[in-house]
Amino acid sequence: MKALICITPHQLDYADIAVPITADGETLLKIERVGICGTDLHAYEGTQPFFSYPRILGHELAATIVTTDAEGFSVGEAVTFIPYFYCGTCIACRMGKSNCCAKINVCGVHIDGGMRTFLNVPSYSLVHGNGLSFDELALVEPLAIGAHGVTRAALISGEYVLVVGAGPIGLGTMEFARIAGGKVIAMDINDGRLQFCKDKLGVVDVVNPATENATEKLMKITNGDMPTVVIDATGSLKAINNAFQFLAHGGRYVLIGLQKGDISFSHPEFHKRESTLMSSRNATRTDFEHVINSMKKGLVKPTTYITHRVKFEEVKDNFESWLDPANGVIKAIVEIP
Repeated sequence: MKALICITPHQLDYADIAVPITADGETLLKIERVGICGTDLHAYEGTQPFFSYPRILGHELAATIVTTDAEGFSVGEAVTFIPYFYCGTCIACRMGKSNCCAKINVCGVHIDGGMRTFLNVPSYSLVHGNGLSFDELALVEPLAIGAHGVTRAALISGEYVLVVGAGPIGLGTMEFARIAGGKVIAMDINDGRLQFCKDKLGVVDVVNPATENATEKLMKITNGDMPTVVIDATGSLKAINNAFQFLAHGGRYVLIGLQKGDISFSHPEFHKRESTLMSSRNATRTDFEHVINSMKKGLVKPTTYITHRVKFEEVKDNFESWLDPANGVIKAIVEIP
């Protein structure tokens, strides 16, 4: 079968590899769709922290079951899966936080992913498709990332929530902050993406810190209070450090975005607010189920995010272009034959 491999930063190549042999406790999937994630783009750029080369990218997947020993699942069923493979015995797993397992293997990051025809996954990772389309199933995982960040924030209905970054993860975060009852404010330096937030997500308040005084605008929007929840979905060190100043007294700051550098902020400013800083890594099965239920109820329309679509054999020639903001990529979807 064919696979697309990221050999080194900025180098993708197709290769013939063997169809995997399935062992006990594994399910063989025929991959149908792959969503291109910020993680894939960062890996291609060489800026993804938890990464080694060569690597088959791809963890936002929709698939059909070929063979399985998973109870309640059947051959031919359309599924997605939870791509964070865990040990089950470490302190995080024993606390029910397998999303940050001490020995975690994230498909497409630590181990080879789904940019190929067939993929073996642990049977415990399967998630029922519940009648969703392949396009929708490929977007469950990125939406679950946002849903998990909102859960980490312990959002209270009526709070102002500033989401920094209007890429796919940020958009999903906005959606689930809205579902939780938050008053969402979108921040980005790309006016096109901010307009997308208005037109497609119904976000009323948007801020572009590159062209307007962000602090003054946030003060006006929040009636002088500032947002009680700030969530970063950029992975930009500059954006992460800058956003500390936007946090209300008593507020919570959640980092979904990831980068390689050291965070820096004023301790007195942070301390006087009695602020809370936390990370949000991956997602849990509960988050996946919440996303799927929200899709089924029509609370989230994930296919709205799909702006680019290519065949598997076209990915190599198009990948570099998805890094250019001028091309207006929100979510690119790959169809696997």
